[in-house]
Amino acid sequence: MDNFLLLGICFALGVGLRIAGIIDEHGPAALNAVIIHMSLPALALLYAHDLPLGPELIPPAAMAWIVFGVGYVLFTFLGRRMGWDRKTVVCLALTGGLGNTSFVGLPMIEAFYGPQYLGVGMLCDTAGSFMVLAGPGIVLAAGASGRDVSGRELARKVLFFPPLIAIVLGFALHAVPYPQWLTGMLTRLGSTLSPLALLSVGLTLRFKSIAGVGKELAVGLGYKLAVAPVLILVLYVWVLGQTDMATKVTIFEAGMGPMISGGIIAMTYGARPNLAAAMLGIGVPLSIMTRPLWYWLLTFI
Repeated sequence: MDNFLLLGICFALGVGLRIAGIIDEHGPAALNAVIIHMSLPALALLYAHDLPLGPELIPPAAMAWIVFGVGYVLFTFLGRRMGWDRKTVVCLALTGGLGNTSFVGLPMIEAFYGPQYLGVGMLCDTAGSFMVLAGPGIVLAAGASGRDVSGRELARKVLFFPPLIAIVLGFALHAVPYPQWLTGMLTRLGSTLSPLALLSVGLTLRFKSIAGVGKELAVGLGYKLAVAPVLILVLYVWVLGQTDMATKVTIFEAGMGPMISGGIIAMTYGARPNLAAAMLGIGVPLSIMTRPLWYWLLTFI
């Protein structure tokens, strides 16, 4: 409950600071830079170091790739039918195609399933959502930035994306135990992501602008909160026949709200910042309210 209260306070504070004019329009960009270069790498370096390297990694990690891939195809198809531009499609892919599998997902797993299943959530997040964002996510964002980006520059953006570097380094240091002071430092730095990200969302969100993105918002949130978990349920349970608790937790994670980090990347690269802020500002609290329903539905598997 403390985590959810913190998210709500930071979001409201961002809205209040914007309305009061205390922080100008350049504030979110500064916060986003701090998140991308400090908070996200710290978490990636921390979680990647302890991820198991075996077949148990595949189903939870694959979930994020499946949801993102299907979402991108769907948003591209609907975009052509509805006349959306490239930035809208990319924004929806980064928010509606990626889930908040850590800062909302992990507390929800602990609350509904117990701390023994947090490892499944970390697999969904680090090997799944984080890797998707660091790879195809940043490629799409850079390509939709409105500038002519050469293949060399695009490769540089992907390869030198700070969270991706941190993930690779974390895997490379698997055999080297982290000293306690390093773990503590990375934990504290990583814990800044949630408050800073919601503060940035609050600073960016304009409630009047939501009326102009109603269709996009409905499509993005409808896919993320309803279609995505049903997709994973059908694939993992009905097709693959997996009914263990780890599978249930993975399906539970598939229905989490939009990924905060994906929204931050969309805002940073100019991929419909207002839509990204609306997806986060509405989708995150809405996903929290739908968790009890999904937990109840999954008890029948």
